Formats: sequence, C-alpha cells, structure tokens
Amino acid sequence: MALIEFTKRGIYCKQGDFYVDPWWPVDYAVTTHGHSDHVRFGNKYYLCHTLTKPIIKRRISEDLNVETLNYGESIVRNGVDISFYPAGHIIGSAQVRLEYKGEVCVISGDYKTEDDGISDVFEPVKCHSFVSESTFGLPVYKWQKQDAVFNGIKNWVSDNIDAQKTSVLIAYSLGKAQRLIKNLAGNVPIYVHNSIANLNEVIINAGVNLPDTIRIMPETTKDELQKGIVIVPPAMRDSRWIKNLSHPVTGICSGWMQVRAHRRWQSADAGFALSDHADWPGLMDAITATGAEKVYVTHGFTAAFSRFLNDSGIESEEVMTKFGQEDDEENKVDLAEQNDNK
Repeated sequence: MALIEFTKRGIYCKQGDFYVDPWWPVDYAVTTHGHSDHVRFGNKYYLCHTLTKPIIKRRISEDLNVETLNYGESIVRNGVDISFYPAGHIIGSAQVRLEYKGEVCVISGDYKTEDDGISDVFEPVKCHSFVSESTFGLPVYKWQKQDAVFNGIKNWVSDNIDAQKTSVLIAYSLGKAQRLIKNLAGNVPIYVHNSIANLNEVIINAGVNLPDTIRIMPETTKDELQKGIVIVPPAMRDSRWIKNLSHPVTGICSGWMQVRAHRRWQSADAGFALSDHADWPGLMDAITATGAEKVYVTHGFTAAFSRFLNDSGIESEEVMTKFGQEDDEENKVDLAEQNDNK
C-alpha cells in the first residue's frame, strides 16, 4: 500500500491517519511551514517545526493546538515515523519524512537549495518516493548567486539615495522580507511595514538573530524614508501611500523577475530575481540526491517538469493541487497579513 495518497483535502497518510499541509480542516495536520497556502485555520492538531509554531500562532490564532519537532527529531503516529529536515525555503520550513515498515516518503513542501544566510540549509533525504514542488520548473529559471543579486540591490539603493529617490522593495512579509533584512543590513537604515515588523518580533523572540529595523509609523517622515530602504508586502505595491513618498521607485524581489517579459514587470521600476524556491538546477539536484524511485510533482510547471523527469529516466507523476502555480510572489496577498496588521 502506498504511504501517501492525494485527496481533495490534501496529501493523506492513511496508515498514520494525518494530512500534510491540508487545504481544508482535518483532525491532525503536519505542517511544512508558515505560509498561508500551506497552513490553514481549523485543524484540531498541528505538528510543525519549533520555529514555525510562534509564526503560525501569530498569523492564524494563539489558540492553535500545536506540537513541535526540531530537525532530525521524530514522532511516531499509528506506527508511522514522522521527522523533519531543513527545506531551506524560509525560517522553520521543513521537509516531512515518513517511514512505515521500511517504506520512506518525503514531502518537500516548498524548498530552495541555496544557503540564504538565515534559513537552515536544505538537506536532501534519501527516500523511495519524493513529493517535489515545481514553482520554477523550467530551464529558463536559473538564479544568480544571491551575493550578486544583493550587490545589485545595494547599488540600486545607493543610486536612488544620490538622486533623492525613495527605494521601496516589494517582498513577501514572511521569508523574503527577513532574507532582505539579513543581507542588506549595514550602511543605511531599513524601514519595514507593520506586517513585517510584527513577524520580525515573533521570529526574534523565538531566538533567530535579525538585524535591527525601524517600524514605519505615522510620524515617520518622508525625508527619513528617502535616506534608507523601505520594505513592504505585495499588497502595498500600488498603494497611495507609496505614491505619496518622495520620488518613490519600486523594486520587486521575485523569481518571476528572471523573465523580464513577465506581465507584471512593467508595473515596477526595477526587478530582482530573488526567490525562496529552487531554480531548475536546484530542483534537479535535489531530486537526484534523494535517490527516489518515484517523484510526484506539484505546484507550478507540473506537466513540463514531470515530463522532463520521465524522459530522463526518473519515474514521475503530475499531481494537481488546490493552488496550482503557487507563490506568484509579487502579486499574492496572504490572508494571514490580516492578523499581521493587527
């Protein structure tokens, strides 16, 4: 019997009677990370990484019933051994390893293979079957080293300050924002939107070292913002608030910026191909390292990526999910930000 099956509620392990990242409320949810398309309100019990617990409690509800594991630790449920390994996607993100009677399945959740300097680095896990995302599962998506990307952002900010323009970076509140803060801290102050500041507090209180930032308040002046870096979530991109800044210029931080013809490129002044997902080489390296006999492809360019794996001799199956091509990073509005803004 297969260790997992794909149902209308999400990935289900019948032997253990639990779901991984379910889309609708269930009794027991194993959660890969804190983004709202992977964890929802209404589950009776949650199991997640230790660093994800305070994040989902802040974003969803303080009343959640949450169990936690550190990387490499395990818990047995109905004979199924459940353990977590680093996914490298965001702080606290985890691959879920399931083992039952010698059969091993790994559900990756979202992942990236490059060390971003703030998340635990992706760790390939040997398994018989592997569930992989494919958000950027086309050969055109091949990231520059992040040092080069951040140098480009720093130069852009420096030029903007010299020209008395206000540098506004558009970045997802959970994950991308903290990565920018960690790698851009130094020469100029970093101002962050309320939703980002709230998450930063939670993450710092959980023991993660983040550089200092300044919460944007009503009394924060336009002149102050013009001399620093402003980071706001995608929901703010076309807001009147940004338009009222002193000569604002916006830069979208997203893997979709790898292709300049992307339909949203024209709405920004600059685009930086910075993603918290694996690129094409990263996906291939990760899958090869697992040694999996069967790969299930979800989220993104599923058909093309699955076909390529099959043509390469790796048995693969496309799995359609509720979210399809997910994490459209510069456009997606996370419902959890309703809590972040409180």
